[in-house]
This record gives sequence, C-alpha cells and structure tokens, in this order.
Amino acid sequence: MTPPLPAHDRRLYHVTDAMHLLSLSRSVIYELLRSGRLRSVTQGRTRLIPASAIEDYISLLEKEAP
Repeated sequence: MTPPLPAHDRRLYHVTDAMHLLSLSRSVIYELLRSGRLRSVTQGRTRLIPASAIEDYISLLEKEAP
C-alpha cells in the first residue's frame, strides 16, 4: 500500500481539508459550494473538492479584490 500524498500533492480534498487550506469554517465552505463559487465532485456519498477548484476560487477572490 502506498503512503498518502502530502497535502500539496493531492488533487482531491475532503471538505475538512479545504476548510484548513482556505482558513474558512465548514458552513462557509458549504455556502460557497451551494452558491457555485467553489466547485466539487462526489464519489459515492463523499463530496470532494478538486485542487483546481480551490485554485480557481483563490483566483476569483484576487480578481474581486479592490
């Protein structure tokens, strides 16, 4: 069995991982998912957030900044 990838090498994150990466609460993450500002995928019953979606959200924040 291979060891898990370090956080910066992963391509999919659980909501709790995204919370830590973005320094946001669980409720804010789910609100971003509901509003479409943060994309996610599901595998079975698990909601996962692609690394590209996190990068896109950060880019969106940078564009919106004054």
